[in-house]
Amino acid sequence: MSLLVTGIAELVTHDPATGTLHDAAVVVDGSHIAWTGPAAHAPAADERLDVQGRAVVPGFVDSHAHPVFAGDRAAEFAARMAGEPYTGGGIRTTVAATRAATDDDLRSAVRRLLTEMRRQGTTTVEMKSGYGLTVADEVRSLRLAGEVTAETTYLGAHVVPTEYADRPDDYVTLVSGAMLEAAAPYARWIDVFCERGAFDGDQARTILTAGAKADLGLRIHANQLTEGPGVRLAVELGAASADHCTHLSDADVDALAGSGTVATLLPGAEFSTRSPYPDARRLLDAGATVALATDCNPGSSYTSSMPFCIALAVREMRMTPAEALWAATAGGARALRRDDIGVLRPGARADLVVLDAPSHLHLAYRPGVPLISTVLHDGVPL
Repeated sequence: MSLLVTGIAELVTHDPATGTLHDAAVVVDGSHIAWTGPAAHAPAADERLDVQGRAVVPGFVDSHAHPVFAGDRAAEFAARMAGEPYTGGGIRTTVAATRAATDDDLRSAVRRLLTEMRRQGTTTVEMKSGYGLTVADEVRSLRLAGEVTAETTYLGAHVVPTEYADRPDDYVTLVSGAMLEAAAPYARWIDVFCERGAFDGDQARTILTAGAKADLGLRIHANQLTEGPGVRLAVELGAASADHCTHLSDADVDALAGSGTVATLLPGAEFSTRSPYPDARRLLDAGATVALATDCNPGSSYTSSMPFCIALAVREMRMTPAEALWAATAGGARALRRDDIGVLRPGARADLVVLDAPSHLHLAYRPGVPLISTVLHDGVPL
């Protein structure tokens, strides 16, 4: 069945061949886009959806999320709001709760957060493990994530678990050996939290190199709390993305600008930890590719809303509304090395969002307002 979406006041395609169209239409054929252009020239279709002067944008691509967990850390959030600094130490609290949870508990939590994401326009989401930190629990997390997304990331190197506190090198051996071997069949990507209190540059190199040998794509949590080796390691190893990028030297910025590694910025984390925001303007002006993602997790960024992250990026990170929307769609697709999502062009997946507004500007102009009117994922209304 084909579907004509018409009555579009503004169609943001992110396709260089068409750009942004007004008084536009889209034809969906099955799970893919068949045509875009002026409404007056739209071909016939089996069904018709008139969006009555609303804007249509690509579905959001959330390329960094941690939704496989149990429990929450609301008390930790309250403590931060009272002045305690964020150090990442609360991850171990979530590890204990996640290990104790049943499969059904975790499955329900993942699906609840996925439903939230869908309602807010996210049509593609990457999901990490990282709250199990045993072979069995990491495999379980990836298996459950794989029930709802193809973009699964093995993050056994989130932190060193308590039982290995005095033997971190033994844990690195486990993560890059037996745990990786068990997890790889369930993962597309491997990730490392390269940061003070987690894994240093040499440890991160060992783990990522092992992941590459297992045919996993590379991602890295880099430079969130301090300047460090993460960004330049990501570029050196050809990682798809370096995520957070909050504390960057000039050399870091230059490295990103001269590479195919995407700088994925996670403003929900800075909002939730009262930390300095990344300087997206500095990265963009240097020529780096920037993506936006939620970092949805129970400790440092418990949001599932890409529109919220767009608003933060415009208000706090010196991005224009158009740049922020691109980063949340096409930028996220690049961070996942995908060219079939984040764009509305013939042949791309039919993932699109109808805004209850005449323009994409309203995503930042009206923060916190539920502006998602309709979501199509693979051509099917959600």
